[in-house]
Amino acid sequence: MNATSAAVTAAVTFVWLGMVLAISFLEAPLKFRAPGVTVPIGLGIGRVVFRALNRVESVLAAAAIVAVAVGGPPVSVGVLTAVAALLLAVQLLVIRPRLNRRSDRVLAGETLPRSRAHHVYVATESAKILALLALGVNALIA
Repeated sequence: MNATSAAVTAAVTFVWLGMVLAISFLEAPLKFRAPGVTVPIGLGIGRVVFRALNRVESVLAAAAIVAVAVGGPPVSVGVLTAVAALLLAVQLLVIRPRLNRRSDRVLAGETLPRSRAHHVYVATESAKILALLALGVNALIA
């Protein structure tokens, strides 16, 4: 992999990783512990924050894909890029729509049990974190 592509891939990947860690595993759970934040308020904030995060993630994923595509990467970098992008796509196209439909119902006043889709999202987010970490490291050593 050429040095410029490797550097861009690593930088983009670690920015993406940092954003996911900060939002998904720090901001998201903490907002519900703040005084006065009800479930509907937390869901409303979460929808706005995750919509913004996912837009930025999509741009970062595209940048990583381009950097890898032009860089002549080793197989490990190509595979890890594809895995991270695929996990993001699953979140955006499969899991998030289900969570949005559920949060619409909660925001409309329904009381619902915890969603398994939320657990699937967290599991997918965890897998994406591992893929991004491995991608960043592999890009650095490529």
